Amino acid sequence: MRAYIFPGQGSQFIGMGQDLYTNHTKAKALFEEANQILDFAITDMMFEGAEEILQRTDIAQPAIFIYSTILAAITPDFQPDMVAGHSLGEFSALVASQVISFEDGLKLVMARASAMQKACEQHPGTMAAILGLPDELVAKICESIDEVVAPANYNSPGQLVISGTLRGVALACEALQNAGAKKIVPLKVSGAFHSPLMQPAKEELALAITKVPFKKGICPVYQNVTALPTSKPAEIKEQLLQQLTSPILWTQTIQHMISDGVTDFIECGPGKVLQGLVKKINTSQDVQIGSVR
Repeated sequence: MRAYIFPGQGSQFIGMGQDLYTNHTKAKALFEEANQILDFAITDMMFEGAEEILQRTDIAQPAIFIYSTILAAITPDFQPDMVAGHSLGEFSALVASQVISFEDGLKLVMARASAMQKACEQHPGTMAAILGLPDELVAKICESIDEVVAPANYNSPGQLVISGTLRGVALACEALQNAGAKKIVPLKVSGAFHSPLMQPAKEELALAITKVPFKKGICPVYQNVTALPTSKPAEIKEQLLQQLTSPILWTQTIQHMISDGVTDFIECGPGKVLQGLVKKINTSQDVQIGSVR
């Protein structure tokens, strides 16, 4: 069985998609459609813009979404048995599985990015990757901190990202260092994604979701909040909202997909981050890992 997986924010790079725009007629048409939907030339920022501009949440999220969904759309044998996306990538997965249209997906991503950016400004926060400690210990130490700080991304065994207030993350990192963390990497992000500090973003995203038709897709979507498959539009909508303040259960998602029979994981988007995580989550030689480029 074949699973397509879609990356989230942080995988973007200047120049991504330019070769597709130049050499593939269908891809060029979709890039131009994206420019029209957004009412500005995001392709200019993707292909030859400034690095600091492409790092902005309101630019990075639609750019990655556009590139990932276009890659899926032009893949000749694109026939997923199941799909999943890491954080933002969940929206790409929903378009690829035909739960929502490309246009509606892009509008939702823009609404999400705007809402998250406002929440960041309202409640400043940060994130840090913790390497080399059991997930349970990281969660327990976060709970002991008298500030908002919590697990945000269960990326792979021994790699968990925490998220919260500036002071909360700093205190947690100190405690985790003392507990024996092999490495702690502060992330260059504009806020505390997938934490309670994103609560203000829910209302704005909820309003945008009510304006978009969701339908049963061509295959199950494994969602971040539960790590389980669903094809029910109502469940998908609710879990998209919960994702804003809940941790990304990526380790558990990949484990469940493998248990459900996946033999091939294909990353569809910029970079190879998810391929690396899948290799860490699953060491079996029976599961193949590749990408669409």
